[in-house]
Amino acid sequence: MVSMEREKTNDGFNKAINRLLVNITVRTLWIYVLATLKESPTYPYQLKKIIREKFSFNPPTVTLYTVVYKLERDGLIEKTPDGMYKITGDGLKALSEASKLLMEIAQKISSVESPAIVERTTESSEEIRRPQ
Repeated sequence: MVSMEREKTNDGFNKAINRLLVNITVRTLWIYVLATLKESPTYPYQLKKIIREKFSFNPPTVTLYTVVYKLERDGLIEKTPDGMYKITGDGLKALSEASKLLMEIAQKISSVESPAIVERTTESSEEIRRPQ
């Protein structure tokens, strides 16, 4: 697993990896929120802890709340009467599509590095897409 805690140096390698980490964590926080809510409804303040434990990064609090409110506004999650949030049908669809897209991107990148990885990932991706 790649560490989410990278050195803060000025060399090109670490700068590139740090930019990647921000882009696949904070800037796509909505995916992590939906994935968390797919497992069970929860309160927004609990999301931060769950995401930190499950996905190994600590989302900024204000950013997390902003994402939660935007997801609610867009109909991907909804607030229950007791203040918890749960994923909606549209949220499940968005999460599924995001997951497929990320897997396809990973496959394409991995194919440059190792064709055997692509073959295994493609098999896993096909299993995910099969109707249950």
